[in-house]
Amino acid sequence: MSLRCRLLSAVIVAAVTAAACGDPPDKEIQQAQGAIDAAKAAGADLYARDELAAAEKALKDANTAVNDRDYRLALNNALDAREHAQTAAKQAADGKAAARSGAERVLRDAEIALAEARARLKTAETVRVPPRTLNDARRLIADGDSTVQKARAAFDRADYSAAGDIIAGTTTRLLATARDLETAAVSGARRRR
Repeated sequence: MSLRCRLLSAVIVAAVTAAACGDPPDKEIQQAQGAIDAAKAAGADLYARDELAAAEKALKDANTAVNDRDYRLALNNALDAREHAQTAAKQAADGKAAARSGAERVLRDAEIALAEARARLKTAETVRVPPRTLNDARRLIADGDSTVQKARAAFDRADYSAAGDIIAGTTTRLLATARDLETAAVSGARRRR
């Protein structure tokens, strides 16, 4: 091959390489933004904050690199942003499932405690239990019922964290009320004899 052909080949290779690196990676940046939006929709802002923050930072870095006309760095950052966003979406799905499971458990425990307290109240009403004890128990059970309903509404909105926060302590109070009513009912039954 002659020198002229080699030189022409080198110029063509350089031109193709320059053309490949000469355009900003708009498609990849749009894909990264789409992946970030999808991760947010999946709940990454609640369940995968670190990965989402890494994706947003990489996308910002990609845009900065485009402004600096460093398209290779912009491409790398855009691809990195998309990868972090996809990981954030997966972590969000896993975190949301775990939060849902936890919220279901605490709601179920509270509903069982509420049913137990109601049953003990019914028993206590049939024996000689002081009216003040019954009235206190009725108030605590009504409060517990209201709290369970609020937590259930949060759960139905898929706000599992709020459901757990709302119900916190309610199960313990209801179980304590049931125990107090049982003790009062036993004492009342003894007085009846």
